[in-house]
Amino acid sequence: MIDNKTKFDPVPFWAKLPHPMRFHEATSVATDSEDNVYVYNRGLFPLIIFDKNGNYLNHWGEGEFDRPHGIRVDDNDDLFLIDDIGHIVQKRSKEGEIIFTIGERGKAAEWQGGDYFNRPTDVAIDRETSDIFVSDGYGNSRIHKFDSAGKHILSWGKPGSEEGEFSLPHNISIFDKDKIALCDRENFRVQIFDFDGNYLDQWHFHRPIAIYSDQYSKEIYVAEAGAPEVQAGVPNLGLRVAIVNEKGEMISSFGKGTLGEQPDQLIGPHGIAVDTEGSIYIAEVSFTAYGSNQDPQREVVSLRKWKRS
Repeated sequence: MIDNKTKFDPVPFWAKLPHPMRFHEATSVATDSEDNVYVYNRGLFPLIIFDKNGNYLNHWGEGEFDRPHGIRVDDNDDLFLIDDIGHIVQKRSKEGEIIFTIGERGKAAEWQGGDYFNRPTDVAIDRETSDIFVSDGYGNSRIHKFDSAGKHILSWGKPGSEEGEFSLPHNISIFDKDKIALCDRENFRVQIFDFDGNYLDQWHFHRPIAIYSDQYSKEIYVAEAGAPEVQAGVPNLGLRVAIVNEKGEMISSFGKGTLGEQPDQLIGPHGIAVDTEGSIYIAEVSFTAYGSNQDPQREVVSLRKWKRS
């Protein structure tokens, strides 16, 4: 149980990457039943696996993804991977074997047309039915629901800022047994739905970009992106992780709220996962958000661990 006295301490230099591996930037992260950590990234080795102490275990996926974006692990330790420019969702074994693919690689649905997919972003799995919920995305404004075999059931949402409308649905999760939480990023809110797409509630955040929750928990972790360019450098605008209850009420938060490479700062949070010990992993698109703007360009920290104490 988390309360306002719960602390999370950064673990610097956690991931022990063997030479010459690099992340370029980590886009998403997930953990399995053994607390192994799966880092989905945009480097030459797009899926790299570590144990909870940061020791390298394995890698796979070279040349198999157009642009890694989101990853989740189900109760069987199978992986669901989002390739946004590939316009697909894949279910794979933890060894990388493809179980099935939803969508056709490289074939986008009509822009903002509502069909799946146009640059999907994230996926959530119902632990009771194995139904699949996909947020879609950069070129669409929808949530799509599929059965456990990847057959389409229903979709909802459209562009806009009213209830049930989206402006870049970016991350999705399930909490409190049967509720969906969606990061409606450019509307600066998280929207809540039931499994049939009925609107329930909305909570304000600063550009909510990544979300995690256990399906049977009432605690939701939301990572907030930083300020837009016009407000660059303004403190306390995002660049933190907020932990809220099932009503969206703040329980705790961490992160300094300023952009930087220090252990207590964030640069470009983009994916979040929590292991069985309560430690938090954050993947960051730090090259896109910061490193690409340096002279010369350089890779910067893009994966962080915060240990619960």
